[in-house]
Order: sequence, then structure tokens, then C-alpha cells
Amino acid sequence: MVNFVEAQKPLLHGLMKMAGIRPHAFEIEPGTVMNFWVPKETIKKPKKHKKATTTPTSAGAGGVTNNNKYETVKHKPNKPAVVLIHGFAGEGIVTWQFQVGALTNKFSVYVPDLLFFGGSITDSKDRSPTFQAECVAEGLRRLGVERCTVVGFSYGGMVAFKMAEMFPKLVEAMVISGSILAMTDSISAATLHSLGFSNSSELLLPTSVKGLKGLLKVAAYKKYWFPNRLHQDFLQVMFSNRKERGELLEGLIVSNNDDVDTTTHFPQRIHLLWGENDQIFKVELAKAMKEQLGSKTTFEGIRKAGHLVHLERPCVYNRCLKKFLVSLQVDKARK
Repeated sequence: MVNFVEAQKPLLHGLMKMAGIRPHAFEIEPGTVMNFWVPKETIKKPKKHKKATTTPTSAGAGGVTNNNKYETVKHKPNKPAVVLIHGFAGEGIVTWQFQVGALTNKFSVYVPDLLFFGGSITDSKDRSPTFQAECVAEGLRRLGVERCTVVGFSYGGMVAFKMAEMFPKLVEAMVISGSILAMTDSISAATLHSLGFSNSSELLLPTSVKGLKGLLKVAAYKKYWFPNRLHQDFLQVMFSNRKERGELLEGLIVSNNDDVDTTTHFPQRIHLLWGENDQIFKVELAKAMKEQLGSKTTFEGIRKAGHLVHLERPCVYNRCLKKFLVSLQVDKARK
């Protein structure tokens, strides 16, 4: 029986290629392979004797690797680089499908698949956002990216914050949507309790149509209706690597008893771009975070949008995003 969600992937891949980005995967370190969608002009054509193969099925769909050797891409981006980091419920181009085409005319767009999403895998036991950030940063270095703006959504926002903290010379600015600096156990417990879930896996790794409907109910502003068959197909395609993703959720939680600084002072400009009806990370939390992060941080809310603001109101989101990105270039030109 045809999986309708899986059947749409070739179309989505085709749209991404029309927008000017191509999949490219390479070995970050022994045992760790990360897939990126990158500007087509940065990719060298493979030599004829090297055949392209898909990544192992256990890694999920979407990645393309070279047999035996993982070539590095040495061509630097010829436009300002923007890196789009996805959340927990979908790989890169699924999450950012409405943003890529809107940005590629003026920006060099990079869309990584975080480990255990898309075609990215690792045999490392490290499941922390720090390790994800290190792998993305190393991948960008291999791709010739020296400076970039990182756009992070939800889980990807926490990875983005880690990147900015660890690699300030790489990350010159951030746009964060529906995310926080660190998921402490108290924030996690309070958030899950308010949503009616007992743990993060129950919310973010649904195993049934009912569970998926529950996730969509709290993630979206509008109440969307889809047939159960489509929900079942989505469960099969988008929630692979369940064991490893469950471990990622466990690695996300920081104990309040640990001596963890959640008031890191970032040198970068940060723009918090939020759905005003976000039920997972509410707008009040975003405004409090703006005050915490200081004068270089700005906040912008989008009406009639929930946690999935970039998917629910893509035109408004893209307009706000591009306005901020252009302002960065204006600031740079003035210096």
C-alpha cells in the first residue's frame, strides 16, 4: 500500500532542487555522518568513478553519500549564509519547506539534518545538544562557511544557542522560534503538566494516531483535520530512530541542581520570532527571555500562529525573517 507522505518526498526534493539546494552528506568524524542541503554552486561534480549511494535505511531517507570517500566541499558561499536548523518532529527540508525558496535568491541557504533525522547518523553515545552543535559547526566548516546567521526552531533553537555560545566567530546572528536557552527539569515538568503529558517522549514521539493528533493539537493554532490514514503514514515516515530520539530528549534535560549558567551573554544579535499562540513555549516566556538576553535581542510576535508558526503563517514568517536578515547586512555595510 502506498504511503502518501513518503510519496510526496520526491516532489519536495524536486522543489528544493528547483530552489537551488542539493543534498550532500559526509563524515564529520569516524562513525558520524551528517546530511546537509547546500547551495548547488558549492558542490563539486563527483568524479565519474565514484558512484552515489543512498545512506543506510536505518538512517532514514534524504541523505546522499559517496562510496568509500566523503568529499569535502571547498567552494565558499557567494551570498550571506543562512543555516536553518529543524525541530523534533521533522527533518530539515520538511520543517523549512516554505522558507528555502523564499531565501535562496539573496542568501546561501544550508539545511542540516540533525543526528538521527533525515540521513544523519552516529555511533557516538553522546546525545547532547552540544554534540549536535559541534557536528553542525564542523559540517559548515567543511562546506566553507566562515560566518552565518542561524535560524533555529524548537529543539533546533537549543542547538543554535549552543552553536552561538561555542562558536561565536561562526555564528554572527540568530533567529529563534519556539525555543529556550536550556530545558531544565523544572521547565520541562511545568510545560508537560500544562499540556497534559507525562513525559517528553509521549508528546514528541507519538506511537498512535491519537498521540499524533494530540501533538498537532498543542503545536498548531488552528484545528486541522486530516484522515487517519494520513496520520498513520506520517507516523511511519517521520518518527524513525525512536530509541535514539528518545535518548536525545533525555540528553536535552538539564538538572536545576547542576551548576548550569542559563544566563549566557551572547555577543550576537538575536531575534525571537514567535507564534503568539504558542502553547509549548508561550509568548510570555519569549518576552522574559528577551529581557534576560539583553539589548541586542529583539522580539516579534506573529498573530494567529502557534508553535509551528513557520508552517502555519509562512508568508508572514518569511517577511519578518527576511527583514531581520536584511537589517544585518545594512548594519554590516555601515561599519
